[in-house]
Amino acid sequence: MKKLLIIAVLTALPFTGFSQSIFDKFEDLDNVSSVIVNKSMFNLLTKIDVDVDDKETKDYIDIAKSISSLKVFITEDSKVGTDMLTTMKSYLKTASLDELMRVKDKDANIKFYIKSGKDEDHVSELLMFVSDIQNAKVDGRKVETVLVSITGDIDLNKIGSLTSKMGLPKELNQIK
Repeated sequence: MKKLLIIAVLTALPFTGFSQSIFDKFEDLDNVSSVIVNKSMFNLLTKIDVDVDDKETKDYIDIAKSISSLKVFITEDSKVGTDMLTTMKSYLKTASLDELMRVKDKDANIKFYIKSGKDEDHVSELLMFVSDIQNAKVDGRKVETVLVSITGDIDLNKIGSLTSKMGLPKELNQIK
């Protein structure tokens, strides 16, 4: 009986305490550029001595304190882009995210998804998927697909300061 209990606990251990994302599989691919920022880094950014009289800086510090993680994956490979799309669609089926908006123009297709937060001004997850990108380059490489995942207690009223301070896509400012 004791052995059975130990085996059950050891079997369940990988499923507890590890917050690995379904998107983390893209992090180690050679043809994917990735930026992963965890809560510890956001906490460090909020401790930097800055001018707190500036409203945008105050908003940035407030939103940075509430973010658990930021993950950005960029690829120029169309096969990886298709895999990102398939993975995102699979994730959307199980993660209870709602489509917030779509933007389609000649330069790109952008989709935003959110998971509701504590009230209508907050979300616990913001997911952005950009595909069919035209004429965009990162470090001289053509960009095909971008996937951005932000988790935490995100105040949508302050998202603008995050996009400007971290260089995130300006389309995030349209989310209100």
